Amino acid sequence: MSSSFFLKPGAAKQALKKRKNIASKGKAGGKTGGKKQNATAPPPKKQRRAKVDDEEIASDDDELSNLGDDTLVFSDEEVEETAQDKRLRLAKQYLSEIERQEAEREGDRELSQSVEQRLKTEYLDSVGKLRTTIAANLTSCEIENILKHRLHHAPLCTLALSSDGKHLFTGAKSQYVLKWCTASGKMLDKCDVQPYREEPETGKKRRSHVIAICLSTDMKYMALAEGGPHIQIWCPQTMKHVKTFKGHRDSVSALVFRRGTHELYSAAKDRSVKIWSVDELAYVESLFGHQAGVTSIDALSRERALTAGGSDCSLRIWKITEESQLIYNGHRDSIDCVKLINEEHFVSGGVDGTLGLWSALKKKPICTTQLAHGKGDNNVANWITAIAVVVNTDLVATGSCDGCVRLWQSNPNARKLQQLKSISIAGFINGLTFNSDGTKLYVAVGQEHRLGRWWRHKDAKNHIVVINLKFLKPARK
Repeated sequence: MSSSFFLKPGAAKQALKKRKNIASKGKAGGKTGGKKQNATAPPPKKQRRAKVDDEEIASDDDELSNLGDDTLVFSDEEVEETAQDKRLRLAKQYLSEIERQEAEREGDRELSQSVEQRLKTEYLDSVGKLRTTIAANLTSCEIENILKHRLHHAPLCTLALSSDGKHLFTGAKSQYVLKWCTASGKMLDKCDVQPYREEPETGKKRRSHVIAICLSTDMKYMALAEGGPHIQIWCPQTMKHVKTFKGHRDSVSALVFRRGTHELYSAAKDRSVKIWSVDELAYVESLFGHQAGVTSIDALSRERALTAGGSDCSLRIWKITEESQLIYNGHRDSIDCVKLINEEHFVSGGVDGTLGLWSALKKKPICTTQLAHGKGDNNVANWITAIAVVVNTDLVATGSCDGCVRLWQSNPNARKLQQLKSISIAGFINGLTFNSDGTKLYVAVGQEHRLGRWWRHKDAKNHIVVINLKFLKPARK
């Protein structure tokens, strides 16, 4: 028999009442002192005390003997876990997993110190206050691999790396998105975005090309912009189409998922920023304020989005929950790309060739580097076309059409951007992304700019370049 049992509701009360009635009837039928006792009269004081005493010390077996067999419900299940117990259990599992990982990584090093450092790092990362210095430890960088495929014979436009760094997704001026294995360098799968799309202005049909790709942190969803006003949602694991979001009135130019969520932010040439709930496959709201088409967007963990306003020469931080926006000005020409270093600092680049380092607390850049990629043959500044950062560190990468990818060290406290390395890659750098610890840099290269056909580098190749970065002490994640 189980150590715990439960009575049906009201069964014990009815049984006790039944016993009282039987006891009172038995005493009413007996004789006391040769006289018949009135059944309704209360029993003597001593008898009442004895009765109460008997009821208090009655064994469980006596009580249960008066109850039917159907009044017992036995359960072998454990007591239901409370919310506090669940949190405690999950915390213990989390600590055990961290201890196992740190023991494998550090070996003989003091385990408690490793776990403490790991917990501190993850907490600072979650609140957006983690600061890690890795750029000063950079020793060398060299091209490790070239990824190319016949389906990407056109210029590469964008790329996205999974959070674990195992899979890379690339898009080009063709209707295909390719999925790569970063370890082997082989193409694993592909998806056909859309053979042709209809231009809203002219009604003519033209081949789609993938302008932007972004992945959710858990690799459950992939969002992509196919050169028109629609956003397509795919499953990156199966490469199956899930949903098409319709709402923008002009071509979508940039996409980003908020870290750790399925909340999608999109920017388009219709000067709007839209928020989507991919879990519910629904539109949420629109944000307005830019005076020109929005060219770039980025977000981290907080409910905020950072956007570049293109030819309106402004950057904006959208405080979504507060329903407000912060405006930043400093570029003299159209802004093409922007990236968050952490929740408090970001970098931007544009047509004027200026690389800017910003603080969210100041409306003007705290540092600017003029002609970051030099001048072209026509004596005009080379357009900064792509930026990548290792989040919460001081390492920044930029690309242009000058045949080089440049690595920078950002120091907001010293108000300084310092160039560290330059890697020679011919062509337009249309996309850049680091892995989580900054040891790999993936570069999308094309003969043309991702948004148009103003120039063409005939000697360049349309491919993905993988750069290996070596540090004295890589960043721990």
